[in-house]
Amino acid sequence: MLNELGLTYLQYVALVSLYEHDNQPVSSLGDKLFLDSSTLTPLLKRLRQRDAKDERVVRVNITPKGRKVREKALDYRQQLVENMGLSATDFQNLREELVKLRTHLSDSEIGKS
Repeated sequence: MLNELGLTYLQYVALVSLYEHDNQPVSSLGDKLFLDSSTLTPLLKRLRQRDAKDERVVRVNITPKGRKVREKALDYRQQLVENMGLSATDFQNLREELVKLRTHLSDSEIGKS
């Protein structure tokens, strides 16, 4: 499905995060995705700009092309859930549990090593 959208997996997860919260610092996006800036920088090359208030901060925004991809991607959402063999409720529950796990690992010594 991602091939049909013209996206790699990393591009897709970055866009999903930006759909949820546009105009965020690269560092914030990296924290959410557990990716370092050296991985994100080439991925976000066309989406980034310096913060007007603090030149040290680089922010990323969804482009008009990214918004079009989002609309196209929404058509695949149900198919993605069906391909995973989960009901919509099960998918939502799994997502919530994964967020809890990620938060726990980030806050623990395991996530800091």
